[in-house]
Amino acid sequence: MLTQTKHASLDALTFDNRFIRELPADPTVSNTRREVLGACYSTVMPTRVANPKTVAYSKEVADLLDLSTAACEADAFTQILSGNRLAEGMEPYATCYGGHQFGQWAGQLGDGRAINLGEVINSQGQRLALQLKGAGPTPYSRNADGLAVLRSSVREFLCSEAMHHLGVPTTRALSLTITGEQVVRDMFYNGNSKAEPGAVVCRVAPSFTRFGHFQLLSARGDIDNLRTLIDYTIRTDFPHLGAPSDAVYLTWFEEVCRTTAEMVVHWQRVGFVHGVMNTDNMSILGLTIDYGPYGWLENYDPEWTPNTTDAGERRYRYGNQPAMAFWNLGQLANALYPLIKQVEPLQKAMDLYTTTFVQGWQAMMAAKLGLKHFEPETDEALSTELLDILQLVETDMSVFFRRLALLDTHGIPASATTLLDAYYVPEQLSPNYTARLNAWLEQYKQRLQQDSTPDNVRRAAMNAVNPKYVLRNYLAQLAIDKAEQGDFSLIGELLDVLRQPYAEQPDKAEYAEKRPDWARQRAGCSMLSCSS
Repeated sequence: MLTQTKHASLDALTFDNRFIRELPADPTVSNTRREVLGACYSTVMPTRVANPKTVAYSKEVADLLDLSTAACEADAFTQILSGNRLAEGMEPYATCYGGHQFGQWAGQLGDGRAINLGEVINSQGQRLALQLKGAGPTPYSRNADGLAVLRSSVREFLCSEAMHHLGVPTTRALSLTITGEQVVRDMFYNGNSKAEPGAVVCRVAPSFTRFGHFQLLSARGDIDNLRTLIDYTIRTDFPHLGAPSDAVYLTWFEEVCRTTAEMVVHWQRVGFVHGVMNTDNMSILGLTIDYGPYGWLENYDPEWTPNTTDAGERRYRYGNQPAMAFWNLGQLANALYPLIKQVEPLQKAMDLYTTTFVQGWQAMMAAKLGLKHFEPETDEALSTELLDILQLVETDMSVFFRRLALLDTHGIPASATTLLDAYYVPEQLSPNYTARLNAWLEQYKQRLQQDSTPDNVRRAAMNAVNPKYVLRNYLAQLAIDKAEQGDFSLIGELLDVLRQPYAEQPDKAEYAEKRPDWARQRAGCSMLSCSS
């Protein structure tokens, strides 16, 4: 059994910065906004800030990095993760990528406000990249300042960790630091700019490589560097596939399709809406990446998107996320075509996405309903009818499934009264709606009786996949409101609650309550822009 050695400082971490060692660098070293050609990254230093303070950190991510509690509470931790100094072995850089934004090719994008500090090898031999978000401009910042504000940073920090504890593949967050400086933002892009507190989040992941890294090289016809990047990615992030070759390229793409499908199934399971599923926000590791205007589906509405920029088209709405992931994989396939030079095997890999998603969705629905297995001949109609019913009135998704677990399969007839807590407007429960729901509940009860699973066993299984606690939009906003007044206590309290999203936690039940009426249309609680 390996003994984990805790490091007392970030300076004691082992950095192995393979990305910059093996991939082509931008020959220009000045930090000026520009088109970067023939390179995968540019070296860049974080911008120093006036008065940084660590206001939260994840003990689980610290453990992953072998950092002691003392290390996370030291001034050096704050100075390094705010960008004021580098730890021993750090070699900061920003990467070059492109992407499709809302369906349109946007050309070069890149790490406009993300600066990679380097890659750590932990005591288990895992490679973990550290990245600061909001630490200043890079050559890819375009007309922006590369900074981030507290409100978006609180949301990213909390959601990264909440998603992990929910069992959703995700990048992680080590720390949240305020900078002591003000950042000017126009939150709604309506000409009403204002100064907001600045902040930096340290993100952690095995890799931050995106679909867009490959897209940009392919779009430019830089096939040699495209091959170099794919070879590096396979050797570093997919070594189990074997040495890079034409055949392995296809196997690699198949794995990207599969893990992407699995990720989206998890999103649908917990009611997460990414909000900005552009190809530059898609991880080749199948991780949820870039927590911008995301949101949690509270009342079940497949047409809902949290992103004001997408309010018209609703391209990235909850119900469209599976299709958008497939579309994005198609753009990655196009980028790989100059190396594969065959359409059929790429299409076959994308078919794997569809198969994986359908099978994953069926297994997910069976689990949410407490069924032993998904039986298509009966459960397809059962699931479809339920999802249709959920849309008829404002129904809280998380509360509904937790209450559904309480159904008694051998007692009194199934009734909508068991689910009353899930409804936002009880007056909407018309006789026709109630009759339809009760009919479904009776059908569901009969289906459960076929499985003969004891109610207590079924309830435990359902509660293990249907979270009681998610980072509801209004909860994040309450934490932001307090933080902007200098009170960071709710960030820590929410982080603690969200560590056990499936547990009852009776003393924390207030955090499982439905969205209050005051939050129905409030900014930050209903929709958000990309401004941060």
